[in-house]
Amino acid sequence: MIGWILIGFLVVVLLIVAAILFNFIGLWIKAMITGAAVSIFNLVAMRLRGIPPSLIVNTRITAVRSGLSISTAQLESHFLAGGNIEHVVRALVAADRAGIPLTFNRACAIDLATIGTGKSVFEAVRTSVNPKVIDCPFQTGGGPTHIAGVAKDGITVKVKARVTVRTNLERFVGGATEETIVARVGEGIVTTIGMANTYKEVLEHPDRISKIVLQKGLDSGTAFEILSIDIAEVIIGDNVGAKLQAEQAEADKRVAQAKAEVRRAAAVALEQEMKAKVEEMKAKVVEAESQIPVAISEAFKKGYLGVMDYYRLRNIQADTQMRTSISAEGSSASPT
Repeated sequence: MIGWILIGFLVVVLLIVAAILFNFIGLWIKAMITGAAVSIFNLVAMRLRGIPPSLIVNTRITAVRSGLSISTAQLESHFLAGGNIEHVVRALVAADRAGIPLTFNRACAIDLATIGTGKSVFEAVRTSVNPKVIDCPFQTGGGPTHIAGVAKDGITVKVKARVTVRTNLERFVGGATEETIVARVGEGIVTTIGMANTYKEVLEHPDRISKIVLQKGLDSGTAFEILSIDIAEVIIGDNVGAKLQAEQAEADKRVAQAKAEVRRAAAVALEQEMKAKVEEMKAKVVEAESQIPVAISEAFKKGYLGVMDYYRLRNIQADTQMRTSISAEGSSASPT
């Protein structure tokens, strides 16, 4: 009975060994042949930890054959951290061929920093080896195609620039991206155009924009190093100064019209006030004239005025009225 148990146990062990050899013997032999030896037990442990052994082995073979010393433990740690070990090894190989100092830990940090950005550590190294050109502004659909600035003479100058950059691997982690480079270059271009006395200065010396912008150190704190800024196109735009002056003149005219309307309204009010005062004076004259008969009557009673005196007064009044009417008729009949 014990013998059968031992035989069964041996059969199970043999089956397990056979399954292991069937699954891992090819990778083990491949690693041994290429000089990147990995033990069978390590391969089994990878599978148990949920790590694809073929990915680790193939990646390590690439590193070893390229002259890099990377252990399987390092590759497993970066894989478990969510990184892309293939991109890391390719980046290390490219940096080594180009003579760029790049450690495995730095490459892993860059790789983890690029997760979700659509970029990779290999692209960062490739950009460091082969600089790339960034359009300023970005040529996106519906966006501005030029950066516009206004010279001191009020003329708008539109500029399109191309910025040549390469990746700064030391500042890549935590450094600002391409959008910051474009924004800073655009700000420098607008400032330089604004410093020009006339738009002709910009047309005559467009390279002055590049020189002034480069002197500002715009790549500080970014993940890139600016190699050059080239002015690709310069276009003359509208005369903003003239438009602003015209708008200011129109505004001044409206203010003057408003003030004139205020003065006119005040004059009309004063005229109406004067008319009211004239009517008031006329009323006082009428009131005073109405007292004359009373005074004459009183004079008759007290004997200060005789009948003949009264008639002479009436004759004088009638004569005065006649002369006044004749004078009025003569003035109206005379030609103007």
